[in-house]
Amino acid sequence: QVQLVESGGGLVQAGASLRLSCAASGRSFGSYSMGWFRQAPGKEREFVAAISWGGYRTYYADSVKGRFTISRDNAKNTVYLQMISLKPEDTAVHYCAADSDSSWGPSLRHESEYDYWGQGTQVTVSS
Repeated sequence: QVQLVESGGGLVQAGASLRLSCAASGRSFGSYSMGWFRQAPGKEREFVAAISWGGYRTYYADSVKGRFTISRDNAKNTVYLQMISLKPEDTAVHYCAADSDSSWGPSLRHESEYDYWGQGTQVTVSS
């Protein structure tokens, strides 16, 4: 129904920046709330950021607030995660996800809210 493909990860030094992209195929991208999650080895997947279907509202985990920016370009069916001031603790596989219900609020912090997931892109930050 919906396919999400992340790109833009890589190996960087602490303090560097990366921009992740998530390209969506399928229908109704502009009606979906979108989120970014990340998962480090041996740890659970955790919420990073979310954006409403129209791009007017955003929400961030405390750990990335002020450093990461989520945005979307509905004409390109793409959501972005601009990451600056990267820290070693940001090292993880980063996943984008789509919520077909277009939810907004604290529920978007939870993995279970999302219906579709990408394959992930690795971000590694060295000290």
